[in-house]
Amino acid sequence: MNTTPKLRNIGPKSAAWLRQVGLRSLDDIAAIGAVDAYMKVRRAGFKPSLNLLYSLEGALVDCHWQEVPEARRHQLVLAADAAIAQLPPPRGRPAAAPVTTTQMDEGAMPEIRLFDDDRSAPDTPAE
Repeated sequence: MNTTPKLRNIGPKSAAWLRQVGLRSLDDIAAIGAVDAYMKVRRAGFKPSLNLLYSLEGALVDCHWQEVPEARRHQLVLAADAAIAQLPPPRGRPAAAPVTTTQMDEGAMPEIRLFDDDRSAPDTPAE
């Protein structure tokens, strides 16, 4: 049975993420702050939206996440962006290269042949 008290603004999925990164109470979150709690979830491989960041802040100041003042939201986003910039690139995946578009002239299209010259089509019996 889960005896962890329900945190304000935190739904079941976010609560599960927080538990998995060792944040089980409001005191745990308060000890590191909303941004660091959000970053722990991100570093664990989850993909939280900024709503989690606002929800964590709302839980800390005891208000609905939508009531977090716009100026404070902006501060939180700047701090989270700075922390995200410090993360190492994902392992196992190369960094994305710029996308380029190549166009070919119709006359430059190679001829596409389905069969070699010395083979019969599959529906024609071979001799």
